[in-house]
Amino acid sequence: MKYRSIGDLRVSSLGLGCMGMSEYYGNQNDEESIATLNYALELGVNF
Repeated sequence: MKYRSIGDLRVSSLGLGCMGMSEYYGNQNDEESIATLNYALELGVNF
């Protein structure tokens, strides 16, 4: 994973948008959402 600095913060170049995990795009699946978040963290996404 590539990272960038924002001030004193070091964040991943790729961020995870989570609006699709909310109620605004139809039915939500909490198990899939949690699995997606955990996988993103495993890959080094922190933004």
